[in-house]
Amino acid sequence: MFIGHYAVALAAKKAAPKTSLGTLVMSAQFLDLLWPLFLLLGLEHVRVEAGNTAFTPLDFYDYQISHSLATALGWSVGFALVYMVIRRNLRSALVLAGCVFSHWVLDFITHRPDLPIAPGMNTFAGLGLWNSVGGTIIIESLLFLGGVFLYARTTRALDKTGTYAFWSLIVLLAAGYTANITAPPPTSATALGIGGLTQWLVVAWAYWIDRHRTLRQ
Repeated sequence: MFIGHYAVALAAKKAAPKTSLGTLVMSAQFLDLLWPLFLLLGLEHVRVEAGNTAFTPLDFYDYQISHSLATALGWSVGFALVYMVIRRNLRSALVLAGCVFSHWVLDFITHRPDLPIAPGMNTFAGLGLWNSVGGTIIIESLLFLGGVFLYARTTRALDKTGTYAFWSLIVLLAAGYTANITAPPPTSATALGIGGLTQWLVVAWAYWIDRHRTLRQ
């Protein structure tokens, strides 16, 4: 799943109103923020294989550190603990743990059975929504629209930046999702890893947005 993860971050603002959208985006995308780093370091691997699923040609055959069920639970707890130490907000920490783990849950829905249960185990999970292009687009789009709606209803712009920065990010994410569907496959795993690092720009953008928006009364 792609923009569906951002939907979780946007919607979570209602559950954790004191937490910046940047932190929420970081948590919901945390597994995919780690993955390109591990890919470039040679700790995890992927290959481009036409027809792997109807939706994506990527074969995620080795990503046990970032995307196994066991490590996803560990990353969730670790993220929440770090936030708790820094912010001393239990409610927000629990929401962030849920956001981190939601990434594995949404990937479980979309991926074919390639998600490891734990490092070293030869057991994999995945419901395979990516085998249906239309089903994937409909479900992700509905999730994304729901997340946008909840964030827009929970916050309001303090100034023009708060309006333009937010809606321009929404347009950018939608355009990126469209490009991901229609563009040719990446040329190599290295190119994929470098491209994946650009997600940190979205995290920074989300922090910028949240500084120019406030909660609705």
